[in-house]
Amino acid sequence: MTTSSGHTTAILASKVKGTTVYNSAGDKIGTVEDVVLDKLSNQIMFAALGFGGLMGIGEKYYPVPWSMLDYSEDKGGYVVPLDKSRIENAPAYDLKDLTKHDGSLGGIREKTYSYYNIDRDWQ
Repeated sequence: MTTSSGHTTAILASKVKGTTVYNSAGDKIGTVEDVVLDKLSNQIMFAALGFGGLMGIGEKYYPVPWSMLDYSEDKGGYVVPLDKSRIENAPAYDLKDLTKHDGSLGGIREKTYSYYNIDRDWQ
């Protein structure tokens, strides 16, 4: 089934991982390194956006609410309504920390949604 924008509602996580993320100006700002799922609520907690570092060394991962990512067929990647400085100043973590303590390490999910001013989609 397709959404109002013509996208399908179902996608394999393996197709999402490694997809380039652009800002609204068309600048590449990173890639989706992984998707963090909430197994109890059956929801996506966030996408882990990676950039910086060199060949994986020193790279930090920026959790971004899934609802912020809009796939652009023209770009072959996701577009987020953010500039690079907004992402660079966002809470960032090591990849392993995004699932530590069920993703609640230091309130990662809450901090992420607050930072981007996104309505909570969980109870």
